[in-house]
Amino acid sequence: QVQLVESGGGLVEPGGSLSLSCAASGSVVSLKTMTWYRQAPGKERILVAQITRGGTTTYGASVKGRFTISRDNAKNMVFLQMNNLKPEDTAVYYCNTLPPLSWGQGTQVTVSS
Repeated sequence: QVQLVESGGGLVEPGGSLSLSCAASGSVVSLKTMTWYRQAPGKERILVAQITRGGTTTYGASVKGRFTISRDNAKNMVFLQMNNLKPEDTAVYYCNTLPPLSWGQGTQVTVSS
């Protein structure tokens, strides 16, 4: 079973930046399209970014131009650089494969002044 451990969340002011990391068990990162999802309070979990095995990236409209997804296959890790954060980015962020397998605990991102 794949294990995914997210980290790097925290409290940041609007306009600030955070860098999230995801450590995966096994070699899943090099074999799968990897993704970042987020779930805001009272809302469904949504896909915000994905990166294919070949490195092609796709972003949700609300984060395009502000977030950057990347991967390190050798370290089995996926990253999400988040810039110019907005209060509406507040959510628990999860990494996963596409399609999603088992979910990790996620990491809380709170954007507030």
